[in-house]
Amino acid sequence: MSTGKGLIFLGPPGSGKGTQAQQLSKEFNIPHISTGEMLREAIAQQTPLGQKAQTYVDQGELVPDDLLLDLIEDRLNQEDAQEGWILDGFPRNVSQAEFLDKLLHKLDKFSPQAINLDVPDEVIIDRLLLRGRKDDNKETIRRRLDVYREKTQPVLDYYRQHDKLSSIDGNRELQEVTTSLKEVVT
Repeated sequence: MSTGKGLIFLGPPGSGKGTQAQQLSKEFNIPHISTGEMLREAIAQQTPLGQKAQTYVDQGELVPDDLLLDLIEDRLNQEDAQEGWILDGFPRNVSQAEFLDKLLHKLDKFSPQAINLDVPDEVIIDRLLLRGRKDDNKETIRRRLDVYREKTQPVLDYYRQHDKLSSIDGNRELQEVTTSLKEVVT
């Protein structure tokens, strides 16, 4: 039967997912797993999966789902993830969410809980403009938010329909959001 904490952090860019995932990772002593970082690490270490991913990255293409899913399966089987984990940036679509459910069923360790950090667009725009990336302006940020919503809304609906979604108001002080997250998770 399922044990451990399998947390899936959802939310638009600038919602505080990464920051909150790091906080809870320390709090619960479970790894914060970012698919982007995992890909970069696998490529840097030239693992077999990393070498496959490299060919897509070199061509400027998205890494296909099946390769990402293999990476995630590999990562969730590592020793530090046996008591739980926080996935950040995955799943990004319903087929990835369905695969993750099948994988977790196979591993028989975790009952995942999806947490959506809800932050108004205007606050996100301000946060991302403060980050100061040179390619960030109001228009590009709004476009990224539109793309995020278009792609991720079905994932939110998927977890909502499976009774595995909690929404947290991410438009508060960092510690208040962390406290709310801990209440939802424990």
